[in-house]
Amino acid sequence: MPKWIKFILAVLLLPVCAGAARALWPVLCAGSGADTVWVPILGGAACWVIIFLLMPKPMWIYVFGHELTHAIWTWLCGGEVKKMKVTSKGGHVIISKTNFLIALAPYFFPLYAVIIIAVFALGNLIFGWHGYLVWFHLLLGAAYAFHITLTVHVLQTRQTDITSQGYLFSGVVIFLGNAVTLLFGIPLLTRHPEIFKIFGLWCTETGKVFNWLHHLF
Repeated sequence: MPKWIKFILAVLLLPVCAGAARALWPVLCAGSGADTVWVPILGGAACWVIIFLLMPKPMWIYVFGHELTHAIWTWLCGGEVKKMKVTSKGGHVIISKTNFLIALAPYFFPLYAVIIIAVFALGNLIFGWHGYLVWFHLLLGAAYAFHITLTVHVLQTRQTDITSQGYLFSGVVIFLGNAVTLLFGIPLLTRHPEIFKIFGLWCTETGKVFNWLHHLF
């Protein structure tokens, strides 16, 4: 798809981004009473931020997750991964196909958080880890903070993943990917609001943005 088409598409999706941002606030408010969820999650995130600010950044771990995410999304899209190289200064994967999801997935798909969820879900199914929910939420908060802080950190340098797709289009896809993660992830953790109401809320808030633009112009 040519970059100029992606640019137009990104512009058209900006109200959808605004609607997602507006929908996120009531989702956060609805789950604000789940102290047993939020306290360990925010505690884990705070612990990671302190480590991020005071200690050397674990770039090899980030780069490994970054390139592995490219590989996973290549497999999900029906492609093949031929080679992967990881160093603390950067890495790359050689793949049989690419698209915007494969290119931008590491910036919106929190791989290590997903791994923690998968491990806990399997452990809870087999060993009954329900009593360790506090530790699960603590690690989940740290892992998601890891994703956000290091994604912001690497985006301060020129990334070929971004330039290949165009800056505006990449920004829209990355924002929507992270917004979807929060919009649907928070209700799954806090059980408020009900998950089936999220899409309707997003559509309602997006409609308000379009209505505001209609009156503005």
